[in-house]
Amino acid sequence: MASQGFGYPPPAAAGGGATDTTGEDTAQAVILADDAELDLSADEAAARVEETLAALDAELVGLASVKRRVREIASLLQVDRARSQFGLSSSKPTLHMSFTGGPGTGKTTVAMRMAAILHALGYIRAPRVHVVTRDDLVGQFIGHTAPKTKEAIAKAAGGILFIDEAYYLFRPENERDYGQEVIEILLTEMENDRGNLVVIFAGYPDRMATFFSANPGLSSRVPHHIEFEDYDHGELMQIAELMVAEENFRFDEQAREVFSDYLTLRMPRPNFSNARSVRNAIERCRLRQARRLVGLDRPLGKQDLILLTAEDIRGSSLFSDQPEDETAG
Repeated sequence: MASQGFGYPPPAAAGGGATDTTGEDTAQAVILADDAELDLSADEAAARVEETLAALDAELVGLASVKRRVREIASLLQVDRARSQFGLSSSKPTLHMSFTGGPGTGKTTVAMRMAAILHALGYIRAPRVHVVTRDDLVGQFIGHTAPKTKEAIAKAAGGILFIDEAYYLFRPENERDYGQEVIEILLTEMENDRGNLVVIFAGYPDRMATFFSANPGLSSRVPHHIEFEDYDHGELMQIAELMVAEENFRFDEQAREVFSDYLTLRMPRPNFSNARSVRNAIERCRLRQARRLVGLDRPLGKQDLILLTAEDIRGSSLFSDQPEDETAG
């Protein structure tokens, strides 16, 4: 039998759909015959998913294992929706996730792209990511934590609640800490409101492992664990080139070599934050470029304004054997 394309209910109707005056769900697709075939690639939602995955590839250097897991999750959801077209009942996929990795490895960017994918496939109502930390959830006094946590959940409803440095919710050394109350509320909402909320817990790998091992009920509700590895030197150079180009600047040939040397010196130092540190370094290069150009005391051409030179990079304190941090150099 010839295959056919199919469409998902629009995202606004996901989880229920519009109803007519008879109370029937008008967004419910007609069950297909057993000998029918579906062309997944013909679906309009699949096209939006592919666009999102392509954007993720373009935005983020490396992270092959992360991108592969994102594609796997997208494929799982596409097949799950296809099964529903044949009336094959199964439990709805649990979409809560854990993102583990160092700072500046793209966790928030991937969360935003994941929201776009889930929205395109009708699993959340809006491609929205509400980012919170412990301070946004935990109150200082009795009775303050539950309202703060529920307010954050309400803001994320229909989208993704992204909890950064989630391990700070668990402080076993303080028996009176209110973080445990947040965890208990999350447990309830993650189980009872799966069709309206996706929670992503994020943080450093070792601390997140401790966090989940100490909260087995939470761990059992998070089936998708995605690890973001630190970037290597070559990947960081690619990131630097992309960032410079995005801002309409360009390294000259010597500057490119010196920036490579800068990364070699900076990467082993404390507080290195992958792409975030690269961006901060480029911002400081721009400051030194501006100081250099103003000091020329002559008319400036377009190329003057575009080029970052070796001098702009060698001004870093790293090249003078002074300690480098994220606010100096």
